[in-house]
Amino acid sequence: MCGIVGYVGHRPALDVVLGGLRRMEYRGYDSAGVAVLDGAGALTVERKAGRLANLEAELDKVGRESITGTAGMGHTRWATHGAPIDRNSHPHRDASQRVAVVHNGIIENFASLRAELEADGVEMASDTDSETAAHLVARAYTDGDTKGDLAASVAAVCRRLEGAFTLVVTHADQPDTIVAARRSSPLVVGVGEGEHFVASDVAAFIEHTREAVELGQDQLVVITREGYEVTDFHGDAAQAKPFTVDWDLSAAEKGGHEYFMLKEIEEQPEALANTLRGHFESGRIILDEQRISDQDLRDVDKVFVVACGSAYHSGLVAKYAIEHWTRLPVEVELASEFRYRDPVLDRDTLVVAVSQSGETADTLEAVRHAREQKARVLAVCNTNGAQIPRESDAVLYTHAGPEIGVASTKAFLAQIAANYLVGLALAQARGTKYPDEVAREFAELEAMPAAVQKVLSTVDQVRDLGRRIADSKAVLFLGRHVGFPVALEGALKLKELAYMHAEGFAAGELKHGPIALIEDGLPVVVVMPSPKGRAVLHSKLVSNISEIQARGARTIVIAEEGDETVRPFADELIEVPAVPTLLQPLVSTVPLQVLAAEIARTRGYDVDKPRNLAKSVTVE
Repeated sequence: MCGIVGYVGHRPALDVVLGGLRRMEYRGYDSAGVAVLDGAGALTVERKAGRLANLEAELDKVGRESITGTAGMGHTRWATHGAPIDRNSHPHRDASQRVAVVHNGIIENFASLRAELEADGVEMASDTDSETAAHLVARAYTDGDTKGDLAASVAAVCRRLEGAFTLVVTHADQPDTIVAARRSSPLVVGVGEGEHFVASDVAAFIEHTREAVELGQDQLVVITREGYEVTDFHGDAAQAKPFTVDWDLSAAEKGGHEYFMLKEIEEQPEALANTLRGHFESGRIILDEQRISDQDLRDVDKVFVVACGSAYHSGLVAKYAIEHWTRLPVEVELASEFRYRDPVLDRDTLVVAVSQSGETADTLEAVRHAREQKARVLAVCNTNGAQIPRESDAVLYTHAGPEIGVASTKAFLAQIAANYLVGLALAQARGTKYPDEVAREFAELEAMPAAVQKVLSTVDQVRDLGRRIADSKAVLFLGRHVGFPVALEGALKLKELAYMHAEGFAAGELKHGPIALIEDGLPVVVVMPSPKGRAVLHSKLVSNISEIQARGARTIVIAEEGDETVRPFADELIEVPAVPTLLQPLVSTVPLQVLAAEIARTRGYDVDKPRNLAKSVTVE
């Protein structure tokens, strides 16, 4: 959600900022803008609703060669307060046009702050909460104890703000300085030679440096050409954690693919391998960061998995594995509902928080609620140094690499694999699996990248099917056992990418209402379990297929290779490799990703940037 990049250095700032914004388009946005300081007291701001291309066209009109300067910042906005129109786009300026601010998040007390400013005669130029910050910084800079001190002025304003926010601020009086601050919203510093960056995502500056610094909660940073300085909101020196980004620019580029999502679907074998790598040593499952003892894990008597969207579906898969391997009860909760229903938690509860970005607002608040109730928290995350891992007792990073497509693909499969590792770590600590059993389960996991690669080599059939059913009004998805979360994920992908009505159901619920939706020609995707691992479930699902086929549905069946019993009931049969039952989601999900992408392409939609969606949801 929203993208921020700021730069001070020796390069033309406009080029750096626009390049950073392009690499963050995946985050989801509906307007874009830039601010550049020319070093001689001029502050140039251009902003435009719509795609980044609209902003670039506007820059060409005014003459981008005239926008000089080696310090600047940019923003892509996902609307929260105010419609996505030019005047609500960032950056926002104060009345004197000397201060410019970009903002991610929501300032929850903006209404009272706005009323205060308007009572002082300030005329607002937008409908946003963000503009209040620009006027407040300008007032603090010109009056009172912080007069003439930009960093102190920003800190003073931050102390008054409520909610989650990242602020980046420039002032025409200080053309070689940018000040940025964060609370519960992502912000990292990029460290180069004679240049420094701030951004909401390392992708913004990965072209120029892989050296970065993660800021903590309620911290502020001042960047100049020469260096950076981190303090808290009271001006006291604060510690920030340096890290090196473990991927490069090529990983964030399309590599010859038409869409990032298509590239990321093909990267899934590598993503799975990277998630598993290094997590089984000396016969034991190892987490990335563990501030929780084996005794604490042995004492766990209940597990909650909290997540949103695709991550939630990965948690539903985790429930089957963790309960089977550990005999612990597992509840899977939508993070947005978790703290509001007053769940029963104590110090023997383990909360597994799953978030690709590590900044998902609902999941972060669920983590904080769990810790307030003394529960242990284990984070599964794809982003080094994000807020959720920092506030957790243990962390397992998925190491899937950058995922640019808004609809999750490789990050989702990596989350499933990481959740399996969490289950094995619990089984190991609790002694519900012997060491040789843990080793055998891990070896089966290690075989999964090759199985996924095999699926990818046979998806031309799925692409052809996607083109043939692209004009359907709706698609239904059915599954049982671990196939049910896969059905939910398949439906979500189709909603996200193709804007079609799609629903996922537990197949046993079909006769309890959803069968009324079946009509002639309606595509119904069925995720079949193995006839060997779950024979009873398999026969039940064959009966379900027969029921919907008798009512005219077009049956699309995903089944294990060699499962001939299902062939007479499948109008379209998609075969996947035979794998252990609990691991089947890793192979059966892939055709559904390809199907959704192909339907969206055929319908003429942007696969990477579906409407109204954001990659990282940093507001509740």
